Amino acid sequence: MPTAREALLDAARAALATRPWPAVRMVDVAAAAGVSRQTLHNEFGGKDGLARALVGRAADTYLAGVERALRTAGGTGDKLAATAAWTVRATRKDELVRGLLTGCWGDRLPGPLRPPHPLRPPGALVPARRRADAGPPTPAELLDRIRDRVVAALDDGGRPPCDPAALVATCELVLRLALSYALVPPSPGTPGDGVPLVRDVLERAAGAVAGTDRGATGAEAT
Repeated sequence: MPTAREALLDAARAALATRPWPAVRMVDVAAAAGVSRQTLHNEFGGKDGLARALVGRAADTYLAGVERALRTAGGTGDKLAATAAWTVRATRKDELVRGLLTGCWGDRLPGPLRPPHPLRPPGALVPARRRADAGPPTPAELLDRIRDRVVAALDDGGRPPCDPAALVATCELVLRLALSYALVPPSPGTPGDGVPLVRDVLERAAGAVAGTDRGATGAEAT
């Protein structure tokens, strides 16, 4: 059985599917969740807090999908392709994820609301009903977070598939390619998740790195 917090978030998400956020009433969300409006206030502090929690949950769901993609069997290319495919699917399916990754919120979404008061210092205890106060990450912050998770998953403590700087750049390139597919649908007959293009880019990057390595080795030999 979901907690009151989860029930309220589910109710708010259901309401958002049928009307723009400015038209969503807290009394209706509380009634749909089967709790009192006071319970909603206790959990989130009001509509802005509920909005931050709703967007924050969308971010957590997307990041959990990234973690699943990174567990895909295979090598670096397979994991990055799976991450790209998940990013395209999630961005197209969930308008909140699309807003998080692109910063394009429009008039009907809650938007990246920020708290009106200073945040507690890192490590300070935060009551459960105020955990959403920090607001969601910006697109740049979220992209950095995803990239760092991908790099950490691909470099498992052994030698990474290329130098760290190249791996970071490759991860960011793959993520930005995925976002371009999510925002601009491909031509008819073209795979819609960007995976073939991602694999092509990875193969070309690997070839370029290998060519550079061979050139460096040859120069040392002479």
